[in-house]
Amino acid sequence: MNIPNTLTMLRVVLVPFLVLIFYLPIEMRYTLCAGIFAAAAVTDWFDGYLARRWNQTTPFGAFFDPVADKIMVATALCLLVDEFRAAWMTIPAVIIIGREIVISALREWMAEIGKRTSVAVNMIGKFKTVGQMMAITLLLLAPAPLESMIGYIGLALLYISAILTLWSMYVYLHAAWPDLTPFSRAES
Repeated sequence: MNIPNTLTMLRVVLVPFLVLIFYLPIEMRYTLCAGIFAAAAVTDWFDGYLARRWNQTTPFGAFFDPVADKIMVATALCLLVDEFRAAWMTIPAVIIIGREIVISALREWMAEIGKRTSVAVNMIGKFKTVGQMMAITLLLLAPAPLESMIGYIGLALLYISAILTLWSMYVYLHAAWPDLTPFSRAES
C-alpha cells in the first residue's frame, strides 16, 4: 500500500457515509454530502497525480482507481435520482451509469484479446469525469425541488456530462469496432 492507493480506497470507504448522511433527517445533509463527494473527487485527481509524480503506480491502483470512481459516481447518481424522482434526473443518470458498464465490459474484452491500449482513457473521458464530478457536487447541494442557481448549473453540467459520456462511448466503441466485428477479426 502507498498513499495513492490509500486515497483510492478512501473513496470507496466514503460511499457508506455518503449514503448514511444523505438519508439522515438533518438540515446540513446536503452540504455534508456535497463535501464528501467533492473530497472524493479531489482524491480521484490527487491519487493519480501522486502515483505518477512519485512513480508509485501499481497494478492494484490501475485496477481499483476506475472501480472506486464508478462506485462513487453511481452511488451519488442513484441518491440524486431518488431525491428528485424525475425523468430529467433519471435520464442522464442512466446514460452515465450505462456507459460505465458498457465501457468497463469493453475494456475487459479488449484486455482479454491483448488490445487494451486501443480503448485507453482519452481527453473526452477526462472532461466527462470533471463535468460529472462538478455536476454531482452541485446537485448534492441543491435539495429537491430544484429551485436554486446552483442546482440549475449542476443540472446543465450533468446534461453536458451525459453528452460527453455518449461521445466518449462512441469514440471507444469506434476504436474497438474492428476487434468486435467478425469480418475484421477474420482478416487479422
